[in-house]
Amino acid sequence: MVARRTLGILFGGRSAEHEVSVQSAASIWRAVDRSKYEVVPIAISKAGKWTAGMSPLAVLEVGAVVPEPEQAQDPACALAGVDIAFPVLHGPYGEDGTIQGMLEILDIPYVGAGVLASSLCLDKAMAKLVFAQCGFPQGPFLTFHRNYCRQQPAAVLRAVEDQLGFPCFVKPANMGSSVGISKVHIPDRLPQALELAADYDSKIVIEAFIDGREIECSVLGNEQPMASVPGEILPDAEFYDYQAKYVSDSQVLIPAPLTPQQVANVQQLAIDVFTAAGCSGLARVDFFLRNSDGQLLLNEVNTMPGFTRISAYPKLWEASGLAYSQLVDELVVLALERYAERR
Repeated sequence: MVARRTLGILFGGRSAEHEVSVQSAASIWRAVDRSKYEVVPIAISKAGKWTAGMSPLAVLEVGAVVPEPEQAQDPACALAGVDIAFPVLHGPYGEDGTIQGMLEILDIPYVGAGVLASSLCLDKAMAKLVFAQCGFPQGPFLTFHRNYCRQQPAAVLRAVEDQLGFPCFVKPANMGSSVGISKVHIPDRLPQALELAADYDSKIVIEAFIDGREIECSVLGNEQPMASVPGEILPDAEFYDYQAKYVSDSQVLIPAPLTPQQVANVQQLAIDVFTAAGCSGLARVDFFLRNSDGQLLLNEVNTMPGFTRISAYPKLWEASGLAYSQLVDELVVLALERYAERR
């Protein structure tokens, strides 16, 4: 009989996506095959304190926020005995290469992208520059440091008017789940949107509004990744913000109503982007399908997307024939394969 491996599920964390992480971890906790894995939950509070043994289900019962422990553990101690880690952490301090780097130092295999791909894809400004160099089609964008926005607001406004126009989107560079994002219709609202984004990051991305459909595609694999059927977002709001993603009645059409050629284009571009970024394990690649000419434009890549049972990433794979529990198992297998390859 093969001995069970110990799977550590890391959840919570210091980012503004803390609550989403708890919900994702709870779904994974329920789905893990206990005949293959002994599961150890490792909760990380908003202050960055670690506690092993605190179930995500218990955290959900007290409001989806990991309580601050009276006695925190050293991260290495919390991870003691863990054979493989599943860092279900979204946003900064989890999806940005920091946890991945620590796990590399501790020589623990882990699910998902490595240090470079994680940090690159979370940083929307750097990712857009790299993807532009690769020749991937994107909408127009600008990036600024928040100090420049505060010191030179007139120059920022001129650049937006000259190169992007209104409406436009203002985003913190390093954040997910649409946290800190504003759709700006008129110039007078730009300063307020810049300040909101600056609350979350020192680097700010401003993107031109794309009149088009929002298409998502899930990618799974290492050196030979596969793409799911695409889905289409129908936000119950002006755009797909945090509220629309997790609270209101937004819909994801799965599969997206696309022609066979459009499906093939989405899947191929998703795989190409995944590969170019150096991703591994999983990622969700988001696109715009522009209404005026049908051009497919890359929006962004999420290396640890929401992973609840109703999140787009697992739902797209479910529609592609891979059940949630099978998906979790496959991700662990891919992590072990990547670890063996690197060694």
